[in-house]
Amino acid sequence: MGVFYETIPTSMIEWILQQKVFWIASAPLSASGHVNVSPKGGLYFGIVNPTTFWYIDLTGSGVETLSHLQEPGNGRITVLFNAFEGAPRIVRLWGKGEVLEYGTKAFNEFVKEHKVETIDGTRAIVLVHIHQVGSSCGFSMPIFDFKDFRPTLNDYFEERVASEKAGRWGDGIERYWAFKNAESMDGLPGLRRGVETAKKKDVKPVKKMVGRYGEMANQERTSTANSVSVWHLIVVAVVSFCLGIVAIVMAPSRFQYLSPYQGPDPHLFKASKYVIR
Repeated sequence: MGVFYETIPTSMIEWILQQKVFWIASAPLSASGHVNVSPKGGLYFGIVNPTTFWYIDLTGSGVETLSHLQEPGNGRITVLFNAFEGAPRIVRLWGKGEVLEYGTKAFNEFVKEHKVETIDGTRAIVLVHIHQVGSSCGFSMPIFDFKDFRPTLNDYFEERVASEKAGRWGDGIERYWAFKNAESMDGLPGLRRGVETAKKKDVKPVKKMVGRYGEMANQERTSTANSVSVWHLIVVAVVSFCLGIVAIVMAPSRFQYLSPYQGPDPHLFKASKYVIR
């Protein structure tokens, strides 16, 4: 039977920190967008307090989670843990995600304050501000014996970072971010650093879907690029209103000569010979 909490119970913290893998779920706001689930392996996560979970977002070919979390008005995220040994258990953390991109002031401050050991390929730290925690039985989950973590991803991006430092930009991590991490599969902006690099270096982001859904994503991308946000309209309206008030206050003499409207001059009109019945 499921049990819910507003914070992570103290008894659950140690168990969470012992897990070798967890899953991240997120989705765009658009009803036609794709729900994403990403597995995360490795000991690259932690708990700041009972309402704040964090993990290192390592570079990969996808950028769905970061895109969804940074979409205006979005930020929804769910973290899922499963017990694969010992007593059965499933734990979910629901909350709002905050992205601290690599190289930003917020990223550097968090790393320093919490003594986070980053590795080559780190593109962000994601904070999950938790508002609900759920624990359920997990009786249907299989039992596995943990063997080891795969080194492939870490080795690959060590080489990318080394190429970057050696001046081989085409094989470096910055170009990788621009090519594969600048947009989500639905065409939403992805890693901001990747977006900026793509613009500066004229790198066209890779197309991630094919067929009809690939065409829909391209239309969504074009619509997003050409749309005017609600906030832009609000700003224009407020500025226009303020300018109108300033004009009236600063030049009242111009308005005192304006007499009230008295209606049309009757001499300008002649009686019509047509009568409408």
